[in-house]
Amino acid sequence: MASDSRAAATAPEAKSIGSDDYALSRVPRDKRFGFWSMLLQWLAQSGSISQFTLGATIGVGMTFGDAFLAFTLGAVILEIVIFAIGLAGMREGLATPMLTRWVGFGRNGSALVSFVIAVSLVGWFGVQNTIFGDSVSALVGGPSWMWCVVAGIAITALVIFGFRYMALFAKIVTPLFFAMVAWSVITTLNDHSLGDLISSPPPGETIPLAVAATAIAGGYMTGAIVSPEMTRYNRKGAHVFVQSASSMILSEYIVGMVGVLLGHLVKSSEVSHIVLSTSGAFGVIVVLMSTAKINDWNLYGSSLGVVNFFQVVFGKRLHRGVVTVALGAAGTLLSAVGIMTHFTEFLSLLGVMIPPIGGIIVAEYWVVKRMRRPLDETREAETLPRTSPTWVPMSLAIWLVAFCVGKFYDGGIPALNSLATAFLLYCMLGLLGWVRPYGTSALDDDAHTPAPAAAHVTTPTGAA
Repeated sequence: MASDSRAAATAPEAKSIGSDDYALSRVPRDKRFGFWSMLLQWLAQSGSISQFTLGATIGVGMTFGDAFLAFTLGAVILEIVIFAIGLAGMREGLATPMLTRWVGFGRNGSALVSFVIAVSLVGWFGVQNTIFGDSVSALVGGPSWMWCVVAGIAITALVIFGFRYMALFAKIVTPLFFAMVAWSVITTLNDHSLGDLISSPPPGETIPLAVAATAIAGGYMTGAIVSPEMTRYNRKGAHVFVQSASSMILSEYIVGMVGVLLGHLVKSSEVSHIVLSTSGAFGVIVVLMSTAKINDWNLYGSSLGVVNFFQVVFGKRLHRGVVTVALGAAGTLLSAVGIMTHFTEFLSLLGVMIPPIGGIIVAEYWVVKRMRRPLDETREAETLPRTSPTWVPMSLAIWLVAFCVGKFYDGGIPALNSLATAFLLYCMLGLLGWVRPYGTSALDDDAHTPAPAAAHVTTPTGAA
């Protein structure tokens, strides 16, 4: 027996595809990243032509002052959600699918959470990939499907090797994108009076404040709920706040409000040509890279959800790198044949299902605190609890009620309505003792061990 153990200890480690990135375990504190590396990751999520387009769309229907108020509401809502959920992810070193095992949903409930998140994110990966392919085809020629395949392969290859390589890519793309955008915008606005643009009336049909805030906050709410996928690599809670707030300021107040000015200038939401036409081929490349930098998180978050789902439902410990290949191939294929655009309504429906997850996480982790105690007891040792609740039926009922509020109630901001409903219901019922776990599941042994290697595949040099 001893000789077998020694042999196993000295055997060379099998090679696998890319990095598993602690898909089913805590991220060790010595494997986390410094402030500046994480800041660039956050800022990379702010840099996209679509945010300029959103700003221009709002600018066409609102005055500059009203648009500023709308972006302020959206930014504040998002920052509160991101910080409350992201701080929990940082403290525990866990992504959202794993966090929900001990925070609100139980083991089996976390599988449902993982499924919804995974399908939603890989779906949006395919949709964004389609937009990517169509844009490149219009700019430089060639069939859209070809560019979808090129983009899908490139993003999948990046995500295979995990967070470290995604962070490196952000360091390259983020400064280039904002430097290029600053040059393009300044060149365009120099020929016009900034004061006149700020004071000019909206050139299009008026957009109500609630509608604008819905577009701003609701559009990124799914990203806010899965922020632990990123914050689990943070070292300090203060870093989470400063970095996420910096991302909000850049995304909403700078990129978004510049988009408002451009909308007033051209009297249309079609402002992407301003950036692209003044920056040449290099600008096109940078814009496309920045789009890929945002879409890589859709694929990354989806892979983490699928790993947790398969372990819970099928008892199979899949390697995150292998899952990424499968999801990337599926999303790329569907986008190349033009199917993904037909699923946007379904994906929007899933988008309403995700905010209540955040409300339940925040309520359990920071207010009720009935199920998170095992995480508290194992946090310093950087291990996972040996058991988790199996089911939490009341949480699923709250999730359903909150979804219905977000889907069918017409007032306010749907994503915020569903999130707030879930938060308030869970707090009230949880503090009354009505939210109770049923059953106890032993943690799968392989959650404490390295991920299985993919057979007959060699890790490329330099993979994390």
